[in-house]
Amino acid sequence: MCDAIATSREHVPPKCLFPESKDSFGHELRSNLFTVPSCDAHNSRKSKDDEFLMVSLAGVVGNNSIGYRQNQTKVSRAIKESAGHLLALVFRGERQAVSASIRNRFVDVIVGTPNVIRLNTCLDRIARGIYCHHFDRPFKGSTRVVMAHLIYTQPNAKAFTLFLKHRAEVDLRQAERIGSNPSVFFYRISEPDNIGLRILHMCFYEGVDVFASFIPEGTTLQPNLVNELIQMGVPTCFELEGRKYWLNEADDQQQAGPSASGVPSGPP
Repeated sequence: MCDAIATSREHVPPKCLFPESKDSFGHELRSNLFTVPSCDAHNSRKSKDDEFLMVSLAGVVGNNSIGYRQNQTKVSRAIKESAGHLLALVFRGERQAVSASIRNRFVDVIVGTPNVIRLNTCLDRIARGIYCHHFDRPFKGSTRVVMAHLIYTQPNAKAFTLFLKHRAEVDLRQAERIGSNPSVFFYRISEPDNIGLRILHMCFYEGVDVFASFIPEGTTLQPNLVNELIQMGVPTCFELEGRKYWLNEADDQQQAGPSASGVPSGPP
């Protein structure tokens, strides 16, 4: 991502997300990992972000048994070694412990608002690293990251995230899943659309779905009337494969006044 000379190789995603054999009942999950060129300064500087990302992703409710095991072993050790400071970095503001039923058993989970800004930075770097690995060149341009595994409390954010996930699934339906250890991580990447945008799907522990759009340098995004109507508060419906996703939804859509609908094409 920088202009410095590459002097080492960096794992994308970070190697710490892949359990060691001692934490995975002897299974080898660190073989054939993706690496990209890196300068020493940035490679070493991001180690704290890698640890933050591991704690943020491994313990998400809905992950597979590998993620759960990673959370109970390496993540727990890291939190204890930091005297709880690392866990505090994962959340913004207050958090609370609750008991939840997962796979017919009750476990203690922590509920709170995640540090979305830092998460976005980490996931943007991984997305750019995957692009560099896949195409053997750095990506020049901007990205937009959507973390579909988060629980959004605002109705518009929740509905729009569900729509984006569905839209990306349609665009990536024929795309190959790439990754030697898909139970920990795999990715899919789309062909470019008519203005050169691509969509990337990154999946961690079969439960954390992250999507990133690649917007090449110099690309001009056209104004979108539907987006303007959403900003104005007009009830708006995206319809895709027979499913409807409402934004600014009124209690009674029949009496809500004017509404707009659309099915945007291309990557979100």
